[in-house]
Amino acid sequence: MESHFMPASNSRTFLFKCSKKVARLALSLAVMLQGFAIGQSAQAADEALKSNIDAYYESHLSELFLWFHQHPELGFLEQETAARLAAELRALGIEVTEGVGGTGLVGMIRNGSGPLVLVRADMDGLPILEDSGLSYASRNRQINMSGEDVPVMHACGHDMHMTSLVGTAKMLMDNKDKWSGTVMLVGQPAEEIINGAKAMLEDGLYQRFGVPDYAIGLHVSSGSPSGLVTVREGIVQSSSDSVDIKVRGIGGHGAYPHQTIDPIYVSSQLVIALQGIISRQINPLAPAVITVGSFQGGSKHNIISNEVDLQLTVRADSEETRNEVLSRIRDMAANIGRLNGLPDDLLPVVRMGFESTPTNVNNREAVNKVLPAWEEQLGYDPLLTSQRPGMGAEDFAYFTQTEHKVPGVFFSIGGTPPDLMREIVAGRTNAPPHHSAFFRIDPNSVKSGVEAMYTAAVELLNNP
Repeated sequence: MESHFMPASNSRTFLFKCSKKVARLALSLAVMLQGFAIGQSAQAADEALKSNIDAYYESHLSELFLWFHQHPELGFLEQETAARLAAELRALGIEVTEGVGGTGLVGMIRNGSGPLVLVRADMDGLPILEDSGLSYASRNRQINMSGEDVPVMHACGHDMHMTSLVGTAKMLMDNKDKWSGTVMLVGQPAEEIINGAKAMLEDGLYQRFGVPDYAIGLHVSSGSPSGLVTVREGIVQSSSDSVDIKVRGIGGHGAYPHQTIDPIYVSSQLVIALQGIISRQINPLAPAVITVGSFQGGSKHNIISNEVDLQLTVRADSEETRNEVLSRIRDMAANIGRLNGLPDDLLPVVRMGFESTPTNVNNREAVNKVLPAWEEQLGYDPLLTSQRPGMGAEDFAYFTQTEHKVPGVFFSIGGTPPDLMREIVAGRTNAPPHHSAFFRIDPNSVKSGVEAMYTAAVELLNNP
């Protein structure tokens, strides 16, 4: 998932802050969950399931997690990753189709009549040199799409997601007498560049394998106690749109600006004006963000260049707000250009739609189908109603929020190891942010991922 956590600083002091009050609550939840994990919860519906998950984790999933962690690959370049995931599913007796939407794969478990439930895990890593201090830290490097040799790590937990998918598949195959229907296991590429889900759909995912009745996805969370399952109704992640703006001008000598139309000056006005869209043109009760992440232009002190390139990320919590903001960006760019005397053939060129995802919204009815099963199995109610901490994005939304309107349940699994949580409570450190070199999670969180994913899938299969 594109993280809502702050990036790491250039030291080992993490910028993501966790208050002592929240940390103490988190620690108490972690202790509670540890009791559940070792079978102390009398409320759990299926202790045999917990035992089977524990046994499979010790015999296979723990090693598989380490392999995925040490062999990360970038979006649409997940060749070894996809091959390993496909081999794992085939070893369980599952029919697998590779090369869907690039490096994506689909595993089908058919078990009589009933609903079709999609279960998804994303596969790609990030171009970051790992500095987690883990003995099994990634040292993998890869040639990216631009031909550059870059370090790669799983800095957002996709290794955990894939391992949980394999564990869920194993439990589904071993317990076919407890459910009926069809499960579509999806290994999705390129989530970090919010293109993979869209690519799979454009490659005929639903035409070839069927439109699901439900879609399920999970994400591990740094900063939440290991194994804690949480879910929200309604909006889960914001939309995200990358926008490129090429601001053109008429270049010349820096000593004679009156003979030019300076694109750096025009771009500077545009950067400021764009923030007026959020503060003065959008309903203040409708969250939205415009961030200019890159401003590239000019080559020499005394040369006024001919163009400047801006790169933006745009976030919103509703499709209506999203469309309004994107439309106003186009208008603002053109109008700032005209204000500075640019002719129509030199107005700024705005490009969008190449990296984008709609809002990720959980279907309330689907969530409320799953909640009783989770509460019975886990021993607690995982529903969250508090405000989200930021405007991260997730292209899982493409499986649910586009024309298919598939009811979705996207939930979170805590990943903070108990020892780190104690350090957080003591005020000696903070949670390592997603998308940082310091990111690390507790591999044992895989067990809760499998338990929650399996339980949700079976509930939706048996009670459509």
